[in-house]
Amino acid sequence: MLIHPQFDPIALSLGPLAVRWYGLMYLAGFVAFLLLGRRRAATQPWHGLKPAALDDLLFYGVLGVIVGGRLGQVLFYEPAYYLAHPLEIFAVWKGGMSFHGGFLGVLAAMALFARKRGLSFWQITDFIAPLVPLGLGAGRIGNFINGELWGRLASPELPWAMVFPFVDALPRHPSQLYQALGEGLLLFLLLWWYSGKQRARGTVSALFLIGYGSARWIGEYFREPDIGVFGQSYLVSMGQWLSLPMIVVGIYLFVRWRKPS
Repeated sequence: MLIHPQFDPIALSLGPLAVRWYGLMYLAGFVAFLLLGRRRAATQPWHGLKPAALDDLLFYGVLGVIVGGRLGQVLFYEPAYYLAHPLEIFAVWKGGMSFHGGFLGVLAAMALFARKRGLSFWQITDFIAPLVPLGLGAGRIGNFINGELWGRLASPELPWAMVFPFVDALPRHPSQLYQALGEGLLLFLLLWWYSGKQRARGTVSALFLIGYGSARWIGEYFREPDIGVFGQSYLVSMGQWLSLPMIVVGIYLFVRWRKPS
C-alpha cells in the first residue's frame, strides 16, 4: 500500500507571509483560465469577447469563486462550526471551498459581466465552461496535498490504495486524485473538443452541467462523505445531492437547444 506523503501545506514562507499549496493551486487554475481564454477569444469570434476583456472576466470570476465558494462551504457543509467560529469564515487560505457555492457565485458574477458588456448570459457561460475544469482539477490536487477529503476504505490489494496516517492506518481510495482526473482533466478534454467549433447557444454550458454533475456523482462513491443526506447511511452524500440538479438541468437544456450540425 502507498502512504500519503503528508506534505507541508505551506509551500513557501516569506517572513510572516506563508504561501500555501492550496492557494497556489487556485492561482494555477486562474492562470490556465486566462491563457486558454485568450486563445479562445482570439480564435472563436462568435463569443463576442476580445482577448483584452479577459482581465475583467477573470476578476469577476475570481470574486464569484471566492465569495460563493466560501459561503457555500459555510451554509451547505459546516454551518454549526462557522456559527461558533465566525471569524474563520474569512480564513480562506486554510481551505474549505464548496464547488456548488462557487458555481452559484460565478453564475451571478457572469450575469453581471454579461450585462455590463451587452452580451447574453449564455454567450459568456459557453465561453468559460471549457476553461473551468483545469482549475477544478488543480483544487483537488490541493485537497490531496492538504490531506483533506480522503477516500472511503479500499481493499488492501488495490495497487494504489493509500494510508492517510493522520486519519487511521487503513487503506483508502485517494479520491482527491480520482476527482482531479474526472472533474478536471477528462471534463476539460470533453468540453475543449466539443467547443472547438460553433455550437448551438447554451449547449456547451449544458454539457458542462452534465459532465461535472456526473463526474462528481461517481467520484463521491469513493470519497469519505462529510455530510450524508439520508441519516448516517450515506446512501447519497451532500455532494451528490447538490450535483443531481446540475445533471437534470443540463440534460434538459442540451436536448432543448441542440441543433443538427
